[in-house]
Amino acid sequence: MIGMLAASLASFAIVTQDQIPLRAAPYENAARHAVLTQGDNLEVRGAKGDYLQVYDHRRERAGYIRLTQAGLYELTPEEAPRLRAVLEFLKNQPEQEALGIGHAAAFLKAAPAEAIDAGAFEALGTMAERLAWRASRLSGVDNEKSRVVSAHLDAATHYGVRFYSVERHDKVSLCYDGDAWRRLLSLPSTPEQGARAALALTRHDCVEPTLLPTERLDADRRRAEILESALEDGVRRGGLPAHVENRLKMRAAGVWASLAHRLAQRPDSDVAAVLAAGQKAEARLAGIDKNAFTDGDRQAWNEAAIRVGASRWAAQPQTLAQPAPGRPGIRLAASDKPGQTCVQVVAAQTPAAKGRQPGTTIPAAPFTQCTYGRVWTSSLTVSPDGKAMTLAVQPLDNWRELWVFHQEQGGWRLDIVPPATDNPELGYIEFAGWVPGNKQFLVARETVAGGRGKTSFELWDRATLKVERSADQPGNLNAFYRWQDPAWKSGTVAVR
Repeated sequence: MIGMLAASLASFAIVTQDQIPLRAAPYENAARHAVLTQGDNLEVRGAKGDYLQVYDHRRERAGYIRLTQAGLYELTPEEAPRLRAVLEFLKNQPEQEALGIGHAAAFLKAAPAEAIDAGAFEALGTMAERLAWRASRLSGVDNEKSRVVSAHLDAATHYGVRFYSVERHDKVSLCYDGDAWRRLLSLPSTPEQGARAALALTRHDCVEPTLLPTERLDADRRRAEILESALEDGVRRGGLPAHVENRLKMRAAGVWASLAHRLAQRPDSDVAAVLAAGQKAEARLAGIDKNAFTDGDRQAWNEAAIRVGASRWAAQPQTLAQPAPGRPGIRLAASDKPGQTCVQVVAAQTPAAKGRQPGTTIPAAPFTQCTYGRVWTSSLTVSPDGKAMTLAVQPLDNWRELWVFHQEQGGWRLDIVPPATDNPELGYIEFAGWVPGNKQFLVARETVAGGRGKTSFELWDRATLKVERSADQPGNLNAFYRWQDPAWKSGTVAVR
């Protein structure tokens, strides 16, 4: 990773400023060979007046820079403490990440093995994360700031610090590959250092969307292992602040929810593993201490809850009740397309009657709908009059739809309702209760769009699926307060 400094250098300089000209001669008006940026390392070959004579191995250019534009060091064990002191100072200095990474590289090169501890990699990881964040904010912008950040990225990359791009929701973000954090976890560290590393390595927004299903499943398993290890270490050794433990649990809840969906989507799905992952997600969410929230934690908590809400049916055994007399149902069938599941409506059964055998069905047009999503059979609800059904179907780990079946004169039809249509990032929508009269039903939904969360409890017209009334709390909507389904209330995460 680190070590791009030439081993033969006895004396070197680290450029401390941006847009420094590398001149052909030790004069202010001499021609420029290149433009240097903070963090660039240079071989020192001499000095003339106020100028250093240097060689830039990255650009393969020789020239001169002013003495005041660089810090001078020796790559020796004796110099390591000074490099470490500068590194610690720069670790939390905004817009100085490239300079800090240059000092981290020099320290790791100069220090003896016993002097390299978790703190050095924590500093390196912190600066690399912050540099990636700065670059992401300026993605697609062409101005002086974006060009400076681009130069800083080039300097960091020269030291072996790697970044990768993630495109999601029409936005490109830059992510650090986490090498320093993984090295930290292999060294003796404090519970807080381990927690910071775990959080950096398990970010939802840095999971590459181009991963194959098996690769994504492995990635989620690794993320879950890292987070659980950090939590267990914090409990075993103590000393983990409540707000840090909260953040680990929030992240773990979302990861376990994603893992539950990934496991459920496998052709050879392990029912017990799916159930365990779903229940782990709910347990981690339930274990969060809201009294320890700090700035930004409530938003992260809501996002974690939505992720768990999308996969919440994984925490329940997937049974499929047989249609009762006068009530329809569904059955699942294989599709001729790999990965698809087909949902077939089973018409209502009638009691035994003269000339009719028990178990015969009311004539109805056959209806089948296939999907690549996960069909949560335990979510099936049937209206009191037997002419409507709802079903939870989850196409993505952070996205769950509501299927609403209607029986009409010519047979059955289906409406597939997404959580939102305004380019949301994650969300779910779920049935919450039938309203007496067979004309209305209750729905709850949660979404995040543009970084902002929204929770809504709604009264819908059963025939048109139009929202008649809505509120941000179930108690603020009379119909919701009176007719919410007890099973929904006991299982949902929308009320928290």
